[in-house]
Amino acid sequence: MSKQTAVEAQMKNIIEENKKREHKYGIFQAILLDIFLVFYSILVVQRAIYYKFVLDIRDIPFSWLQIFIIFFISAVIGTSWALTRTSLSCKLFGVAKDNKVTKWNSELFGWFLFDITFIAGWIVTKISIIGLFSSEGLNGAGRLFSALFHPQFGIFDDALFAMIETIYIALIATLISIPPTLLISFFTARNLMRENKLTFAVYYVLRIILNFIRSIEPLIWAIIFSVWVGIGPFAGMIALLVHSIASNAKLYSEAIESIEEGPVEAISATGANRVQVVWHAVVPQIVLPFLSFTIYRWDINVRMATVIGLVGGGGIGTMLMQYQGLARWREVGLIVLMIAIVVWIMDYVSAKIREAIY
Repeated sequence: MSKQTAVEAQMKNIIEENKKREHKYGIFQAILLDIFLVFYSILVVQRAIYYKFVLDIRDIPFSWLQIFIIFFISAVIGTSWALTRTSLSCKLFGVAKDNKVTKWNSELFGWFLFDITFIAGWIVTKISIIGLFSSEGLNGAGRLFSALFHPQFGIFDDALFAMIETIYIALIATLISIPPTLLISFFTARNLMRENKLTFAVYYVLRIILNFIRSIEPLIWAIIFSVWVGIGPFAGMIALLVHSIASNAKLYSEAIESIEEGPVEAISATGANRVQVVWHAVVPQIVLPFLSFTIYRWDINVRMATVIGLVGGGGIGTMLMQYQGLARWREVGLIVLMIAIVVWIMDYVSAKIREAIY
Protein backbone atom coordinates (compact mmCIF):
# COMPACT_ATOMS: atom_id res chain seq x y z
CA MET A 1 0.00 0.00 0.00
CA SER A 2 2.85 2.35 0.79
CA LYS A 3 4.26 1.76 -2.68
CA GLN A 4 0.89 2.49 -4.26
CA THR A 5 0.54 5.63 -2.13
CA ALA A 6 3.97 6.83 -3.25
CA VAL A 7 3.06 6.30 -6.90
CA GLU A 8 -0.22 8.17 -6.44
CA ALA A 9 1.59 11.03 -4.71
CA GLN A 10 4.12 11.17 -7.54
CA MET A 11 1.35 11.23 -10.16
CA LYS A 12 -0.40 13.98 -8.21
CA ASN A 13 2.80 16.04 -8.15
CA ILE A 14 3.26 15.58 -11.89
CA ILE A 15 -0.34 16.67 -12.55
CA GLU A 16 0.10 19.74 -10.33
CA GLU A 17 3.37 20.65 -12.05
CA ASN A 18 1.70 20.35 -15.46
CA LYS A 19 -1.15 22.56 -14.28
CA LYS A 20 1.32 25.17 -13.00
CA ARG A 21 3.21 25.04 -16.30
CA GLU A 22 0.00 25.44 -18.29
CA HIS A 23 -1.08 28.30 -16.04
CA LYS A 24 2.23 30.14 -16.57
CA TYR A 25 2.02 29.59 -20.31
CA GLY A 26 -1.57 30.87 -20.28
CA ILE A 27 -0.47 34.02 -18.44
CA PHE A 28 2.33 34.53 -20.96
CA GLN A 29 -0.11 34.18 -23.87
CA ALA A 30 -2.54 36.56 -22.16
CA ILE A 31 0.22 39.16 -21.74
CA LEU A 32 1.10 39.00 -25.45
CA LEU A 33 -2.55 39.23 -26.51
CA ASP A 34 -3.27 42.12 -24.11
CA ILE A 35 -0.27 44.03 -25.45
CA PHE A 36 -1.53 43.50 -28.99
CA LEU A 37 -5.12 44.50 -28.16
CA VAL A 38 -4.04 47.68 -26.36
CA PHE A 39 -1.64 48.52 -29.22
CA TYR A 40 -4.42 47.88 -31.75
CA SER A 41 -6.91 50.00 -29.80
CA ILE A 42 -4.57 53.00 -29.56
CA LEU A 43 -3.66 52.84 -33.26
CA VAL A 44 -7.28 52.52 -34.41
CA VAL A 45 -8.56 55.34 -32.18
CA GLN A 46 -5.66 57.63 -33.04
CA ARG A 47 -5.04 57.00 -36.74
CA ALA A 48 -8.37 55.78 -38.11
CA ILE A 49 -10.91 57.63 -35.97
CA TYR A 50 -9.13 60.78 -34.73
CA TYR A 51 -6.88 61.58 -37.72
CA LYS A 52 -9.15 60.43 -40.55
CA PHE A 53 -12.60 61.25 -39.17
CA VAL A 54 -12.20 64.04 -36.58
CA LEU A 55 -9.31 65.96 -38.18
CA ASP A 56 -10.05 64.75 -41.75
CA ILE A 57 -6.35 64.25 -42.56
CA ARG A 58 -5.87 62.40 -45.86
CA ASP A 59 -2.13 61.72 -45.64
CA ILE A 60 -1.59 60.44 -42.13
CA PRO A 61 1.95 61.17 -40.87
CA PHE A 62 4.06 58.12 -40.02
CA SER A 63 6.82 58.07 -37.43
CA TRP A 64 8.76 55.07 -36.11
CA LEU A 65 9.32 56.96 -32.87
CA GLN A 66 5.59 57.44 -32.41
CA ILE A 67 4.94 53.75 -33.13
CA PHE A 68 7.64 52.76 -30.64
CA ILE A 69 6.14 55.01 -27.93
CA ILE A 70 2.68 53.54 -28.55
CA PHE A 71 4.11 50.03 -28.39
CA PHE A 72 5.95 50.80 -25.14
CA ILE A 73 2.78 52.19 -23.56
CA SER A 74 0.85 49.15 -24.81
CA ALA A 75 3.46 46.78 -23.36
CA VAL A 76 3.26 48.43 -19.94
CA ILE A 77 -0.55 48.55 -19.86
CA GLY A 78 -1.03 45.09 -21.39
CA THR A 79 1.47 43.39 -19.07
CA SER A 80 0.12 45.09 -15.95
CA TRP A 81 -3.46 44.27 -16.89
CA ALA A 82 -2.72 40.61 -17.67
CA LEU A 83 -0.86 40.15 -14.37
CA THR A 84 -4.00 41.21 -12.49
CA ARG A 85 -5.71 38.21 -14.15
CA THR A 86 -8.85 40.25 -14.79
CA SER A 87 -8.34 41.05 -18.48
CA LEU A 88 -10.24 39.79 -21.53
CA SER A 89 -7.17 37.83 -22.68
CA CYS A 90 -6.88 36.06 -19.32
CA LYS A 91 -10.49 34.99 -19.63
CA LEU A 92 -9.90 33.74 -23.19
CA PHE A 93 -6.93 31.62 -22.08
CA GLY A 94 -8.68 30.33 -18.94
CA VAL A 95 -6.37 31.92 -16.36
CA ALA A 96 -8.64 34.75 -15.17
CA LYS A 97 -9.95 35.24 -11.67
CA ASP A 98 -13.60 34.31 -11.26
CA ASN A 99 -15.01 37.60 -10.00
CA LYS A 100 -17.12 40.59 -11.05
CA VAL A 101 -14.09 42.68 -12.03
CA THR A 102 -13.07 40.11 -14.65
CA LYS A 103 -16.61 39.92 -15.95
CA TRP A 104 -16.98 43.70 -16.29
CA ASN A 105 -13.50 44.12 -17.79
CA SER A 106 -14.14 41.41 -20.38
CA GLU A 107 -17.55 42.70 -21.40
CA LEU A 108 -16.62 46.39 -21.51
CA PHE A 109 -13.32 45.92 -23.33
CA GLY A 110 -14.88 43.38 -25.70
CA TRP A 111 -17.62 45.83 -26.68
CA PHE A 112 -15.06 48.65 -26.89
CA LEU A 113 -12.97 46.61 -29.38
CA PHE A 114 -16.04 45.78 -31.44
CA ASP A 115 -17.24 49.41 -31.50
CA ILE A 116 -13.93 50.98 -32.53
CA THR A 117 -13.37 48.26 -35.15
CA PHE A 118 -16.82 48.85 -36.65
CA ILE A 119 -16.44 52.64 -36.61
CA ALA A 120 -12.94 52.47 -38.09
CA GLY A 121 -14.17 50.03 -40.75
CA TRP A 122 -17.02 52.39 -41.65
CA ILE A 123 -14.57 55.30 -41.98
CA VAL A 124 -11.88 53.42 -43.92
CA THR A 125 -14.31 51.85 -46.41
CA LYS A 126 -15.88 55.29 -47.01
CA ILE A 127 -19.46 53.98 -46.93
CA SER A 128 -21.83 56.41 -48.65
CA ILE A 129 -25.56 55.71 -48.79
CA ILE A 130 -26.06 58.86 -50.88
CA GLY A 131 -23.53 57.70 -53.47
CA LEU A 132 -25.17 54.27 -53.64
CA PHE A 133 -28.61 55.66 -54.47
CA SER A 134 -27.60 58.72 -56.54
CA SER A 135 -29.51 59.20 -59.81
CA GLU A 136 -26.32 59.16 -61.89
CA GLY A 137 -25.16 55.90 -60.31
CA LEU A 138 -28.56 54.23 -60.68
CA ASN A 139 -28.76 55.22 -64.37
CA GLY A 140 -25.28 53.79 -65.02
CA ALA A 141 -26.15 50.58 -63.19
CA GLY A 142 -29.38 50.30 -65.18
CA ARG A 143 -27.53 50.52 -68.51
CA LEU A 144 -24.96 47.99 -67.35
CA PHE A 145 -27.50 45.42 -66.09
CA SER A 146 -29.59 45.87 -69.24
CA ALA A 147 -26.59 44.85 -71.34
CA LEU A 148 -25.65 41.99 -69.00
CA PHE A 149 -29.14 40.49 -69.20
CA HIS A 150 -29.06 40.56 -73.01
CA PRO A 151 -25.98 38.38 -73.63
CA GLN A 152 -24.21 38.19 -76.99
CA PHE A 153 -24.19 34.53 -78.06
CA GLY A 154 -21.82 35.15 -80.97
CA ILE A 155 -18.84 34.28 -78.74
CA PHE A 156 -20.45 31.15 -77.27
CA ASP A 157 -17.94 28.70 -78.83
CA ASP A 158 -14.91 30.64 -77.59
CA ALA A 159 -16.45 31.11 -74.15
CA LEU A 160 -17.31 27.40 -73.91
CA PHE A 161 -13.71 26.40 -74.72
CA ALA A 162 -12.40 28.92 -72.15
CA MET A 163 -14.82 27.52 -69.55
CA ILE A 164 -13.66 23.96 -70.24
CA GLU A 165 -10.06 25.17 -69.90
CA THR A 166 -10.96 26.69 -66.52
CA ILE A 167 -12.45 23.40 -65.29
CA TYR A 168 -9.35 21.47 -66.38
CA ILE A 169 -7.02 24.01 -64.73
CA ALA A 170 -8.87 23.40 -61.44
CA LEU A 171 -9.00 19.62 -61.95
CA ILE A 172 -5.29 19.15 -62.75
CA ALA A 173 -4.25 21.45 -59.89
CA THR A 174 -6.42 19.43 -57.48
CA LEU A 175 -5.23 16.01 -58.69
CA ILE A 176 -1.52 16.90 -58.66
CA SER A 177 -1.87 18.41 -55.18
CA ILE A 178 -3.11 15.14 -53.63
CA PRO A 179 0.19 13.17 -53.23
CA PRO A 180 2.31 15.99 -51.72
CA THR A 181 -0.62 17.09 -49.54
CA LEU A 182 -1.08 13.58 -48.17
CA LEU A 183 2.61 13.32 -47.32
CA ILE A 184 2.83 16.77 -45.73
CA SER A 185 -0.36 16.29 -43.71
CA PHE A 186 1.18 13.47 -41.66
CA PHE A 187 4.17 15.67 -40.82
CA THR A 188 1.89 18.56 -39.77
CA ALA A 189 -0.35 16.55 -37.43
CA ARG A 190 0.55 17.32 -33.83
CA ASN A 191 -0.51 13.93 -32.46
CA LEU A 192 1.90 12.13 -34.82
CA MET A 193 4.85 14.51 -34.43
CA ARG A 194 5.06 15.09 -30.68
CA GLU A 195 7.20 12.02 -29.97
CA ASN A 196 10.48 13.94 -29.67
CA LYS A 197 11.94 17.41 -30.11
CA LEU A 198 13.19 16.80 -33.67
CA THR A 199 9.83 15.71 -35.07
CA PHE A 200 8.09 18.53 -33.16
CA ALA A 201 10.54 21.02 -34.70
CA VAL A 202 9.73 19.64 -38.17
CA TYR A 203 6.03 20.03 -37.35
CA TYR A 204 6.44 23.70 -36.40
CA VAL A 205 8.63 24.56 -39.40
CA LEU A 206 6.20 22.98 -41.85
CA ARG A 207 3.26 24.70 -40.16
CA ILE A 208 4.93 28.10 -40.48
CA ILE A 209 5.75 27.51 -44.17
CA LEU A 210 2.22 26.32 -44.97
CA ASN A 211 0.65 29.24 -43.09
CA PHE A 212 2.79 31.64 -45.10
CA ILE A 213 1.86 30.01 -48.42
CA ARG A 214 -1.82 29.88 -47.49
CA SER A 215 -1.84 33.53 -46.43
CA ILE A 216 -0.96 34.56 -50.00
CA GLU A 217 -4.08 34.49 -52.15
CA PRO A 218 -4.13 32.46 -55.42
CA LEU A 219 -4.49 35.76 -57.27
CA ILE A 220 -1.03 36.82 -56.06
CA TRP A 221 0.44 33.39 -56.83
CA ALA A 222 -1.01 33.67 -60.34
CA ILE A 223 0.76 37.02 -60.82
CA ILE A 224 4.04 35.48 -59.59
CA PHE A 225 3.80 32.45 -61.87
CA SER A 226 2.61 34.54 -64.84
CA VAL A 227 5.97 36.31 -64.63
CA TRP A 228 7.81 33.03 -63.95
CA VAL A 229 6.38 30.75 -66.69
CA GLY A 230 4.45 33.23 -68.79
CA ILE A 231 0.79 34.19 -69.08
CA GLY A 232 -1.57 31.27 -69.66
CA PRO A 233 -3.32 28.28 -68.09
CA PHE A 234 -0.03 26.74 -66.86
CA ALA A 235 0.59 29.72 -64.58
CA GLY A 236 -2.97 29.53 -63.27
CA MET A 237 -2.68 25.80 -62.64
CA ILE A 238 0.56 26.16 -60.64
CA ALA A 239 -0.97 29.01 -58.59
CA LEU A 240 -3.95 26.84 -57.65
CA LEU A 241 -1.67 23.85 -57.04
CA VAL A 242 0.50 25.71 -54.52
CA HIS A 243 -2.48 27.14 -52.66
CA SER A 244 -4.32 23.80 -52.71
CA ILE A 245 -1.38 21.99 -51.11
CA ALA A 246 -1.14 24.55 -48.29
CA SER A 247 -4.89 24.73 -47.68
CA ASN A 248 -5.66 21.02 -47.88
CA ALA A 249 -2.62 20.09 -45.76
CA LYS A 250 -4.21 22.07 -42.92
CA LEU A 251 -7.57 20.32 -43.33
CA TYR A 252 -5.96 16.89 -43.69
CA SER A 253 -3.74 17.36 -40.62
CA GLU A 254 -6.70 18.52 -38.53
CA ALA A 255 -8.56 15.37 -39.60
CA ILE A 256 -5.58 13.30 -38.46
CA GLU A 257 -5.46 15.15 -35.13
CA SER A 258 -9.13 14.32 -34.47
CA ILE A 259 -8.82 10.54 -34.97
CA GLU A 260 -9.72 8.05 -32.25
CA GLU A 261 -6.63 7.11 -30.23
CA GLY A 262 -7.91 3.61 -29.41
CA PRO A 263 -6.83 1.92 -32.68
CA VAL A 264 -3.45 3.67 -32.50
CA GLU A 265 -2.81 2.36 -28.99
CA ALA A 266 -4.00 -1.14 -29.96
CA ILE A 267 -1.71 -1.39 -33.00
CA SER A 268 1.21 0.08 -31.03
CA ALA A 269 0.71 -2.54 -28.31
CA THR A 270 1.39 -5.30 -30.86
CA GLY A 271 4.92 -3.97 -31.36
CA ALA A 272 4.26 -2.39 -34.76
CA ASN A 273 6.64 0.32 -35.95
CA ARG A 274 5.58 3.92 -36.59
CA VAL A 275 4.81 3.45 -40.30
CA GLN A 276 2.68 0.37 -39.61
CA VAL A 277 0.77 2.21 -36.90
CA VAL A 278 0.00 5.09 -39.27
CA TRP A 279 -0.99 2.77 -42.13
CA HIS A 280 -3.24 0.42 -40.12
CA ALA A 281 -4.61 2.74 -37.41
CA VAL A 282 -4.60 6.27 -38.87
CA VAL A 283 -5.22 5.92 -42.61
CA PRO A 284 -8.51 3.93 -42.33
CA GLN A 285 -9.96 6.70 -40.16
CA ILE A 286 -9.11 9.55 -42.53
CA VAL A 287 -9.93 8.17 -45.99
CA LEU A 288 -13.49 9.53 -46.11
CA PRO A 289 -12.65 13.02 -44.76
CA PHE A 290 -9.73 13.23 -47.21
CA LEU A 291 -11.99 12.38 -50.16
CA SER A 292 -14.56 14.93 -49.02
CA PHE A 293 -11.96 17.68 -48.59
CA THR A 294 -10.42 16.94 -52.00
CA ILE A 295 -13.75 17.10 -53.83
CA TYR A 296 -14.64 20.30 -52.03
CA ARG A 297 -11.24 21.72 -52.98
CA TRP A 298 -11.92 21.05 -56.66
CA ASP A 299 -15.18 22.97 -56.28
CA ILE A 300 -13.26 25.88 -54.72
CA ASN A 301 -10.55 25.74 -57.40
CA VAL A 302 -13.12 26.04 -60.21
CA ARG A 303 -14.32 29.31 -58.66
CA MET A 304 -10.77 30.52 -58.04
CA ALA A 305 -9.74 29.63 -61.60
CA THR A 306 -12.25 32.15 -62.95
CA VAL A 307 -10.64 34.87 -60.82
CA ILE A 308 -6.95 34.16 -61.47
CA GLY A 309 -7.64 34.47 -65.18
CA LEU A 310 -8.02 38.21 -64.57
CA VAL A 311 -4.24 38.44 -63.98
CA GLY A 312 -3.13 36.12 -66.79
CA GLY A 313 -3.93 32.71 -65.31
CA GLY A 314 -5.80 31.53 -68.40
CA GLY A 315 -9.34 30.22 -68.73
CA ILE A 316 -12.62 32.11 -68.75
CA GLY A 317 -11.24 34.82 -66.45
CA THR A 318 -8.80 36.06 -69.10
CA MET A 319 -11.61 36.27 -71.64
CA LEU A 320 -13.80 38.10 -69.12
CA MET A 321 -11.05 40.63 -68.48
CA GLN A 322 -10.59 41.29 -72.20
CA TYR A 323 -14.26 42.01 -72.91
CA GLN A 324 -14.69 43.98 -69.69
CA GLY A 325 -11.73 46.17 -70.69
CA LEU A 326 -13.43 46.88 -74.01
CA ALA A 327 -16.72 47.68 -72.19
CA ARG A 328 -18.52 45.08 -74.28
CA TRP A 329 -21.07 44.30 -71.60
CA ARG A 330 -23.28 41.96 -73.66
CA GLU A 331 -20.31 39.62 -74.16
CA VAL A 332 -19.48 40.00 -70.46
CA GLY A 333 -23.09 39.04 -69.71
CA LEU A 334 -22.72 35.75 -71.58
CA ILE A 335 -19.45 34.93 -69.81
CA VAL A 336 -20.93 35.72 -66.37
CA LEU A 337 -23.97 33.55 -67.19
CA MET A 338 -21.74 30.61 -68.17
CA ILE A 339 -19.62 30.99 -65.03
CA ALA A 340 -22.75 31.06 -62.84
CA ILE A 341 -24.19 27.92 -64.48
CA VAL A 342 -20.93 25.95 -64.23
CA VAL A 343 -20.32 26.98 -60.60
CA TRP A 344 -23.91 26.01 -59.70
CA ILE A 345 -23.52 22.60 -61.37
CA MET A 346 -20.15 22.02 -59.69
CA ASP A 347 -21.56 22.98 -56.30
CA TYR A 348 -24.53 20.62 -56.74
CA VAL A 349 -22.43 17.69 -57.99
CA SER A 350 -19.75 18.05 -55.29
CA ALA A 351 -22.43 18.26 -52.58
CA LYS A 352 -24.07 15.06 -53.86
CA ILE A 353 -20.72 13.24 -54.01
CA ARG A 354 -19.84 14.29 -50.45
CA GLU A 355 -23.27 13.10 -49.31
CA ALA A 356 -22.69 9.72 -50.98
CA ILE A 357 -19.26 9.40 -49.33
CA TYR A 358 -20.69 9.89 -45.85
